Amino acid sequence: MADILSRLAEGFGEAFTVANLIFAFFGVLIGTLVGVLPGIGPVTAIALLIPLSFGLDPVSGLILLSGIYYGSMYGGSTTSILIRAPGEVASVVTTLDGYEMAKQGRAGPALSTAAIGSFVAGTFSTLGLMLLAPALASVAIAFGSAEYFLLMLLALVMVSNLTTGSQLKALIATLFGLSVAMVGIDPQTSVQRFTFGVPYLSDGIDFALMAIALLALPEAFTNMAARGTSHLDAQRIQGSIWMTREDWRRSAGPYWRGSILGFLIGVLPDIGPSLASFLSYGLEKRLSKHPEQFGRGAIEGVAGPETANNAGVGGAMVPLFTLGIPGSATTALLLFVFMMYGLQPGPQLFDTNPELIWAIIASMYIGNVMLLVLNLPLVGLFAQLLKTPPAMLYSGVIAFSVLGAYALNFNVFDMLMLLGFGLVGYLMQRYDFPMAPAVLALVLGILAEQHLRRALSVANGDLMTFVERPISLALLIFIVLVLILPPAIRLLRARQAARHRGVVQNKPGGQR
Repeated sequence: MADILSRLAEGFGEAFTVANLIFAFFGVLIGTLVGVLPGIGPVTAIALLIPLSFGLDPVSGLILLSGIYYGSMYGGSTTSILIRAPGEVASVVTTLDGYEMAKQGRAGPALSTAAIGSFVAGTFSTLGLMLLAPALASVAIAFGSAEYFLLMLLALVMVSNLTTGSQLKALIATLFGLSVAMVGIDPQTSVQRFTFGVPYLSDGIDFALMAIALLALPEAFTNMAARGTSHLDAQRIQGSIWMTREDWRRSAGPYWRGSILGFLIGVLPDIGPSLASFLSYGLEKRLSKHPEQFGRGAIEGVAGPETANNAGVGGAMVPLFTLGIPGSATTALLLFVFMMYGLQPGPQLFDTNPELIWAIIASMYIGNVMLLVLNLPLVGLFAQLLKTPPAMLYSGVIAFSVLGAYALNFNVFDMLMLLGFGLVGYLMQRYDFPMAPAVLALVLGILAEQHLRRALSVANGDLMTFVERPISLALLIFIVLVLILPPAIRLLRARQAARHRGVVQNKPGGQR
C-alpha cells in the first residue's frame, strides 16, 4: 500500500504541471460538450482527435483523451433529463425518471444528483483502478505469448457472442475487422498481402482512419440523411439546482451501490456502462419502498444509473492497463494511442513506464473534481448547445473527419478510403451490424497474430503449447464455455417458452 501511495504521489506531481492540468481541463470540457450533444459520443470525439494528439507528449495526449472518455459520461445526463434524448446508450435509463423530474420543475435536482453521483462513481472507480491494477499486473507477468493470444481471442469471442442483437452479424463484423487488420506487409515473411498492387496499402490501413470512418461518419450520415429531423423542446431549469435533504437521503444508497456495480461490470469486455446503468435501475427499483414512483420522477432512478455508468469507465481501464486488452470501442482507441506512442499496455508497462500510468490515474482524480465544478454551475450554459441545428453539427463532424484523415499522411488516397469505409460503416449501422466488434478486432488482430506466431515459433509449431500450462488451459476452457453456454441457454429458454405455450393451448378455453 505504501508503494501505491508513493507512486500516486509521483503521479500527482506529473499531473499537476501546468500543461497537464490544461490538457485535463480541455479533455473533460470536450467530453462534457460531447456528452451534451446527442449522437456524438466519446468514441467519435476520440477518433477525431487522435490525429491532433500525434505531436503531444504521451502523458499529455493520454490525459486529454482519457478526460474526454469519462467526461462524456457526465454530459450525457443533460440531454437525457432536459429533452429525453440520451447522448450515450448508457444514459438511456436516465430518461425514464430524469425527464419526468424535469417536467415537474425539478430539472435542477435531477441534474445535480447526476453530477454528484458521477463524481462519487468516478472517484470510487479511480480508487478501484489504483488498488486493483497493480495487483492484476503482478499476476499477468506470468502470461506468455500463448496466454496473451488466448486472452485476446477470449475478448473477441466475448464481444461477438455477448453483444446485443444478431450473433451472426456480430461475428461478421468481427471478421471484417480482422480482415482489414491483415492488409499490408506480412511481419514475418515481408510479403505483401491484400494490397491488390496499391502501394498506399503496403503499410496497412491506419487504425485512426478506420476508427473515424466506422464511428464518426456513419452517425453523421444517418442524421443528415434523415428528413424532417426536429428537436424536442428542452425543459427549462426552474428554481434551485440544489438538492433537498430528502433528495440527498434518497440518493445516498444509489450512489454507493451504483459505484460498486458499475465498476465490477465495467471490467467485463463490451458490457460495461450500458448494462451497468440498466442493472442499477432494476436494483434500485427492487430495493425501493415505493417502486411505483419509478418512471414518474423518482430521484433514485437518476442517481443509480448515472453513478453506475460513470463507474464503468474506471472498470474498463483495468483490463486495458493490466492486460493490454480493450473491452470496448473507446478503450480500443486508447489502446491504439498507447501503441502510437510506442507503448504496449500490460503488466510490463507498470515496470517500464510507471510514471505514465500513475499520472493518468492521478489526472482522473483531478478531472473528476473539474467535472463537478463544470457541471453544477454551467449546466444551463451546456443546455443551450441543444439548440445547435443538426445540419450544422454533423456537417462539422464530416469536415473534421476529412481533415483528420488527410492529416494522417497528407495524401488524397486516405480521404478516399475514409469515405469508402464511412459508407461501409453507414450500411453496417443501417442494417444493425455492431461497430464495437469490428473496431476491437481491428486493433487486436495484429497483436493476436504476433502472439500466435511467437507462441508457435517457441513451441516449434506444437499446438499443445496452448493447453500445457494451467493459465492457457483455463482460458481455452473459458472460451469454449462462452461459445457454448449462451446459445444453449437461448435454446433452453425457447423450448421452455414453446412448452409453456403448448400447455396453455391444451387447457380448456386456452385456445381461441
